[in-house]
Amino acid sequence: TCIDILLAIILPPLGVFLKYGCKAEFWICLLLTILGYIPGIIYAV
Repeated sequence: TCIDILLAIILPPLGVFLKYGCKAEFWICLLLTILGYIPGIIYAV
């Protein structure tokens, strides 16, 4: 939905957390967001 996409752009780890929970996908997205905001967005979307 539109809200999921907006969350993935504004806070990529939150969007992934809401979809997958606190699994490996969340931690990968968090790490990518810390290393560079754009890779986190790409991974989340």
